[in-house]
Amino acid sequence: MSQLTTSMMFKYERLDKENAMLLVVDHQEGLYQMARDQGPIAVKSNILAHAALGKVFNLPTILTTSAETGPNGPLPQEIIDMHPKAPFIKRNGEVNAWDNAEFRAAVKKTGKKQVIIAGITTDVCTAFLALSLRAEGYAVFANSDASGTFDVKTAEDANDRMRAAGVQVLSLFAIACELMRDWRNTPGAKEMLPYFDRYLPEYGMLARAHDAAVRTGTLSGL
Repeated sequence: MSQLTTSMMFKYERLDKENAMLLVVDHQEGLYQMARDQGPIAVKSNILAHAALGKVFNLPTILTTSAETGPNGPLPQEIIDMHPKAPFIKRNGEVNAWDNAEFRAAVKKTGKKQVIIAGITTDVCTAFLALSLRAEGYAVFANSDASGTFDVKTAEDANDRMRAAGVQVLSLFAIACELMRDWRNTPGAKEMLPYFDRYLPEYGMLARAHDAAVRTGTLSGL
C-alpha cells in the first residue's frame, strides 16, 4: 500500500472529553508488584494520575478489581477516594473484565464511545479488555504509562497487539493534552498546571520556571 493511499485512508480520531469514559482496571496493590517495566515510583504516580484524569475532566469513571481478597489486593485508597460515587465492580473470577456482566452494563450505561484504559498487567488486564472493547465498536485509548507488566518486552508485545486491533496507545501527557486541547479551555491552564506539577514533574517544573520569570519580570521572548 502506497504512502499516499495510507494517508488518504487515515482518519484522526481525537479524544473528546464529552464522549470519553475512564476505566481503572486492576490497579491493585498486590498486582502492582508485577509492574516491573517501570520504576516503582513512576508506576505509583502514573496509576494515581490516570485515576485523576477522570476527576479533572469530569469523565464517567469505572473502577474494577480482580479477586481483591486474595494476593491481588485492593485498589489504593487514594483512587477510591477520588471516585467515591463511581461504579466499582469487584470481579471474583473473570480475567477479562468484559466477561463480567455488571462491568459491561456499567460501560454501556455511560453512553460514551471513547474509552481511556489502563491496567495491571498490560498484556492481560489492559489488552484483553481493550481488544474486547474494540470488537464492540468502541474507540480505545490505552494509557501506556499507567499500565505495567513483568518487563519491557512483554509491554511492547502487548502494545503491538493492541495497535494491530486499532487501539491508540498514548502517554499520560498525550491523553491529558488531547482531552484539554487548548490551554484557554476549562479544564485548561488553571486546572492542568497543578495536575502536571503533581504527576508529571518534568513539565511541572517547566511551568514553575515560566511562572517565576513572569513574577520577576525576566521573561524573555527569545
